[in-house]
Amino acid sequence: MKKNKIPLQTKILGLISTLILFIVCLLASVFAYLQYVDARTQVKQLALQSAMTISLMPELKESIGKSDLELSFRPIADQVIDQVNAENIIIEDREKIIYSHRNPSQVGKKSFDHTNNHGLIFGGSNNFEVERESDSVLIGKVPIIADNGEYTRVIGTVAVEYAEKDIYQNIYKRVKSILIASLIVLILGIIGGIFLTKSIRKDTMGLEPHEISSLYRERSAILLSVKEGIIAIDHNGFLTLINHSARSMLNLIDDSSIGQHIKFVLPSINIDYVLQKGKPIHNVEIIINEKVFIFNFIPIIENEQIVGVVSSFRDKTELKKLIDTITEVREYSEGLRAQTHEYANKLYLLSGLIQLERYQDAFEFIQKESTNHQQQNRILFNQIHDINVQAILLGKLGKASEKKITFEIDPDSYVDLLPSHIGITDIVTIIGNLIDNAFDAVANQEERKVIFSITGIGNDIIIEVADNGKGIAEDVLDSIFDLHSSSKGKNRGYGLFNVKQIVDSLGGTVEVNNDKEGGAIFTVFLPKKIKG
Repeated sequence: MKKNKIPLQTKILGLISTLILFIVCLLASVFAYLQYVDARTQVKQLALQSAMTISLMPELKESIGKSDLELSFRPIADQVIDQVNAENIIIEDREKIIYSHRNPSQVGKKSFDHTNNHGLIFGGSNNFEVERESDSVLIGKVPIIADNGEYTRVIGTVAVEYAEKDIYQNIYKRVKSILIASLIVLILGIIGGIFLTKSIRKDTMGLEPHEISSLYRERSAILLSVKEGIIAIDHNGFLTLINHSARSMLNLIDDSSIGQHIKFVLPSINIDYVLQKGKPIHNVEIIINEKVFIFNFIPIIENEQIVGVVSSFRDKTELKKLIDTITEVREYSEGLRAQTHEYANKLYLLSGLIQLERYQDAFEFIQKESTNHQQQNRILFNQIHDINVQAILLGKLGKASEKKITFEIDPDSYVDLLPSHIGITDIVTIIGNLIDNAFDAVANQEERKVIFSITGIGNDIIIEVADNGKGIAEDVLDSIFDLHSSSKGKNRGYGLFNVKQIVDSLGGTVEVNNDKEGGAIFTVFLPKKIKG
């Protein structure tokens, strides 16, 4: 059963909200505690200062002990209570008789407050915390000291009381404002979290983390299974990915090249054109470490911006083997098709001669064909021992027969197996293009004749193709092997150019001359051994 994954957006919003809420609660608790401690300290100091101020009033010292103290002092006490926000102000004489109290019923009664002893006996000022029936109160108690000749004496006490619930109310008001501000911060944090998650989802293309990890595993498996080399480059030209096949083909030990610029890792690769123009490049050959690779460069475009390049490549050697196999099969196929077509026509001719009872003509035709076939087979199979050359010539013999061209193989031709450095694609391109050009050269001639010769005696393999066409004009003789140099129209001229390129790569030479009796002669010299 598939587990329900929690979306990334929910995780981030939950984390942000929990974190902000925790911080707000922590700070509010610390602030409330500090405020509570600070408020109690301030209330204690205020109570003492207020009580001391009242105790120093001359009117109080003169009126203490008089029955009208409450009446005369009450307005002053009420004013002080309002100014310092006190709960009560209590004045007692030395006998602990209450002279002033917020509750008139307490005036005249004796106080049993044990905190009076400290002020009455020792004349000291102090703070006390007393539990009352209604609430706990903080008291600042100060003695009333009067002059008595040469010494002073304590004639009573002044107590200023603050209810602790009032302190809590003040702290609650402050904390409440903090909580409101914290709630605003929490809402802003949630809104910011929503924008953050949207930005992250945009960067991750709407994928959840588990989907990204799954894609990463699949990508790693795909890159490992692909035989082609794959490298990825960002918009600045730095390597961001290189798969196992690429490291193996490019002789890179590990992933240390990732993060480096492509010019430092592979100097022969120039991708500036792709990065700047955003146009792909296909099937370009690049030489790296004396090996030829076929590269494809595909730009990565996002929001009409070039954000990188992906390149796939493979060793041309493997591709060359595949092309060799396909070319060999194709040559055999063309040869068999041409032979089948030609022999079908010859059978029709024999059938017609026999039906016309021209038996002697039929017999002579069979003898002639048999002689030509035996002579060609003797040269083709007894003197030319390379199977690839045999296949090429067999196909061209059939093609020549179809086009009514006399295609002769020089009786002196002789060659053993071609050296390993001359591949099938090389020999197909050289022989095939030279013979096809010769066929085209004699196509409009009354007598169409092409002669092929190949010899492998000595240090070189010599291939020669001669025709009885019009020859090559002197003004194009020197540029006959240039690209697009052709008299057959536009987008032509690749054949001889390819021949020249392959011959040069094999360390050989190619020559072209006009025959005195008409026509052109192409001669190719291929060394049997690679020089140097």
